[in-house]
Amino acid sequence: MRGSDALSDCELIAILLRTGMQGANAIEVARQLLARFGSLGALARCSVKELSAIKGIGPAKAVQLAAAFGLGARLARESLVRVKMDEPRLIYELLGPEMRALHQESLRVVLLDTRLQLLRVEEISLGSMDQSVAHPREIFRPALIYSAYAVIVAHNHPSGDPTPSEADRRLTRRLREAATVLQISLLDHVIIGAPGPGANPGYVSFKELGLL
Repeated sequence: MRGSDALSDCELIAILLRTGMQGANAIEVARQLLARFGSLGALARCSVKELSAIKGIGPAKAVQLAAAFGLGARLARESLVRVKMDEPRLIYELLGPEMRALHQESLRVVLLDTRLQLLRVEEISLGSMDQSVAHPREIFRPALIYSAYAVIVAHNHPSGDPTPSEADRRLTRRLREAATVLQISLLDHVIIGAPGPGANPGYVSFKELGLL
């Protein structure tokens, strides 16, 4: 029997669906889903309500699909609990599966201990479709409460394009100044989007840009 790595996205989705509908088997329904939304990541962003409204899915299958995507996000986080979180790629692996699925901007702070290992992740704000507003004092408050040695700030762009806006740049400058005053190590500010063609990894790191 082939392992999951040998299966295509369509085949994996078909296993979750188990059955198709009249005139289309589970593989064909899965193929139609991917064609409709354009990618697995876009499909993962759908709510149970959105999925259940699709012909051939229904409430039960919608819950199964949403649960599978949610389980994948939790597994990614669990595997990084004892890893030194000093690369933006690791932050993307930690938060990307969940935050790519959001339709709103979410701003989160990743709290790290003296070994730069994960303490916890706190959501600071959940904004509109195109902005997330948070004051530096709110962002650094969890670091003070949980005695974090260092923090990494992350937020998502629901559009999938992680290119920093001018507002993102202003926020990063304010966070850098506040971190200096509070004597908290601000390691990075990572914007999470979706992987694109070529070498686009799906995220932008202000540290890698030389701005932190």
